[in-house]
Amino acid sequence: MKKLKILEMAPFSKGICGVWQRVRQEASGLAKKGHSVTVFSSNITKGTNKIASANDKFGKVKIRRFPSRKLGGESFMTWNFKEEATKLNPDVIIVHNYRHIHTTKALKVAKKIKSKIYLVTHAPFIEKGTTRTKIEEQIVNLYDKTIGRLTINKFNKILTISNWEVPYLLKIGAKKNKIIHVSNSVPDEFFKLKKHTKKNKKFKILFLGRIHPVKNLETLFKAVKNLNVELDIVGMAEKKYEKELKNIIFKEDITNINLKGPIYDLKKKIKEYDSCDLFVLPSKREASPQVIIEAMARGKIIIASRTQGGKEAIKDKKNGYLFNIDDSKKLKELIIKVKKLSKKEKAKISKEAIKTSKRFKLSNIINKLEGIINED
Repeated sequence: MKKLKILEMAPFSKGICGVWQRVRQEASGLAKKGHSVTVFSSNITKGTNKIASANDKFGKVKIRRFPSRKLGGESFMTWNFKEEATKLNPDVIIVHNYRHIHTTKALKVAKKIKSKIYLVTHAPFIEKGTTRTKIEEQIVNLYDKTIGRLTINKFNKILTISNWEVPYLLKIGAKKNKIIHVSNSVPDEFFKLKKHTKKNKKFKILFLGRIHPVKNLETLFKAVKNLNVELDIVGMAEKKYEKELKNIIFKEDITNINLKGPIYDLKKKIKEYDSCDLFVLPSKREASPQVIIEAMARGKIIIASRTQGGKEAIKDKKNGYLFNIDDSKKLKELIIKVKKLSKKEKAKISKEAIKTSKRFKLSNIINKLEGIINED
């Protein structure tokens, strides 16, 4: 295949961020294939007030970060990159996040330098009322009817991370033949590395991810209170929310919860998955939760809330379990049920989980993406 100069663009390239995790894996995979890959992003470190360095590198991938100005919310911002993107003159631009200012700016750059451009949507079509106010919903609807409708088909292809996004894209005018599903991926190491033997005797539940209000950890706390289990919460915390969680633990006198920091090393992360008996994701919304697939790749039993992403990954009672958002009572019942499963029942669910996860293997996803961007 032809070796290309590729520019990937995303709001963040530092901190705990699902989009950045996708970009990092994608960029690394394409660079290993011999392509020249550069990442452009804002200079904000996701989940903090810290400013990241202007220039960085991981492996063969170069990172360029630009001064940015927030316009509302956590990731809605503007940053000026058009001049440097034009100078870079990439063959291909892969821009991440529908409804962001940098996305429409990237279209203008692509038109000027006559490069191919692909949009990775990242499923912003969340359930109404979960995280947006009424005013924010009105702004989103207005965008879709105006800017979205005018620009969506200017991309060479629209890459969805979830199948459930397709009807939303068609509704705003996307052409069906432009839409291709390219899911988030799981590093091949999740399938290759030897499983660690679980050392702790007590039944251990794991939550791993960004500790943010959208993850709805209060529901999980209510469910495990007074249960004979150990709950480990692993990840980078949004400070205000972390304080709220600590207050809940103190006021409710919950003694079986451990708040831990983030894990960045891949092998240590895999070891953390291997150490648990059950993985729980109680979020209010999820587009395509990578942690579910990672846990599945290690053969873990999963309980997740019925978010769009949760429902797409988990077939209830087959490769995991689902419960309604905020329903701590049902979550508690499911935790007790999993504890009582026989070895044979656990092995059956574990086998189905691993089978599901193999569709998301990084090397397979990179091969698919490379085939798309090499099309004439």
